[in-house]
Amino acid sequence: MEAIKEITPKDLEAKVEAGEELEIIDVREDDEVENGMIEGAKHIRMNDIPGELDQFDKEKEYIFVCHSGGRSQNVCYYMQERGYKTVNMVGGMSHWTGEIVF
Repeated sequence: MEAIKEITPKDLEAKVEAGEELEIIDVREDDEVENGMIEGAKHIRMNDIPGELDQFDKEKEYIFVCHSGGRSQNVCYYMQERGYKTVNMVGGMSHWTGEIVF
């Protein structure tokens, strides 16, 4: 199995602040995202990903985010096995110090 690309919360924060066009997918549960998400992130719960594959484009790279980086890593493996380009934000939202939106 190919290694998952990773990005740190700090590096992702710099990309967000620089206005880069990013595909950020927050895979946390509803009650978790009530505490805020990264600006521009799209919320698709981890368990809903298999049913939402038609929303993804194999030409784009997706950055997956969860609370601590474990669930998003699992989603990255799942998506990568299906031919999608993925990046896992290591440490998850528990290490995010940038702005959040509600």
